[in-house]
Amino acid sequence: MFHNVCDGGLDVRMAEEGEMTCAHRGRLLRLVAFIAGLAVGAAVACGAAAPVAAEENLTLAPEAARALEVMYSGDPDAAIEILRGLEREQPENPQGFMLEAEARWWKVYCAALEVKWGMVDAPKRGKKSDDEAYFSLTDKAVRLAQSKLEISDSAEMHVYAGMGWALRARMHGLRGENRAVAHAGVAARYEFLKALQLDPQMADATAGLGLYNYYIDTLSGIVKVLRFFMGIPGGDKKEGIRQLEIAMKDGVLMKVEARFYLAKNLRTYDQEYQRAATLLQPLVETYPKNPIFLLLLGNFNAELNRNEKASEYFQAAVNLPLTDEACAARVHVIANAFPSAHAPN
Repeated sequence: MFHNVCDGGLDVRMAEEGEMTCAHRGRLLRLVAFIAGLAVGAAVACGAAAPVAAEENLTLAPEAARALEVMYSGDPDAAIEILRGLEREQPENPQGFMLEAEARWWKVYCAALEVKWGMVDAPKRGKKSDDEAYFSLTDKAVRLAQSKLEISDSAEMHVYAGMGWALRARMHGLRGENRAVAHAGVAARYEFLKALQLDPQMADATAGLGLYNYYIDTLSGIVKVLRFFMGIPGGDKKEGIRQLEIAMKDGVLMKVEARFYLAKNLRTYDQEYQRAATLLQPLVETYPKNPIFLLLLGNFNAELNRNEKASEYFQAAVNLPLTDEACAARVHVIANAFPSAHAPN
């Protein structure tokens, strides 16, 4: 299933092929718990109700939009400060709390980065004390969105509630807490389902369906077993890519992440390094001070044996004046893990 990774199959790059299989099975189980229900629910929603006139897309407060740009520019701490100002000024608005959790996630992700089987990514890690502050933010975002929904139903508030649950599921997944992921995933599914019922064109909700279709079709060998026990429908990778491309174009919250995860997953599951690099390149050009984007693009170029180009991106990441010490330390470790990228071709 995972063949032809750079210089050979994965069996050449790990001690045992079974290790990769088990690792991806566990990751997929956590993923399916969240995304499968979302996708199935979205399909049911579209078929269960008559077409509904689409609402306007998500509307972010100016501070929230600025925080997103600062966060993706590689400074989540500065984004958090902006968002805390929004939280103080608009304590009933879920945007600030949800996006602060998002900013904290990028800090967590950077600090958890490792190189396994030649790929830069964040594997599972144990619980940490800072996790509770993250969970408090996701929970508050959900509560505030649900409070507004009790007054007036809207696709936008369902998306915020769904994002809050999805962010909670993301952290549980990093911690390997499969049952908690499933619980949060069911709640996220419900919220995204309601958003799509109210607005079938909501691109940020469509992103979840795109991820489902892509993963299920790509990991068909494992999914055949899961489908038997869980009743999960098949996926369509081409359709999933199309849906992620919609989110890349029309999304508000998921525009950048849809591009990032599509590029990363094309690398991980299809070994399409050139396509992945082409997708990620615009993010590096738009956000040249984001260490995560630089490291992954360096990784992609290393896989393509473009050592000089890979070295350029790794060195750019190392040279960034990062204020997050944990992230800065991982950046140096990751960059130094590719010695061939520092040697001439």
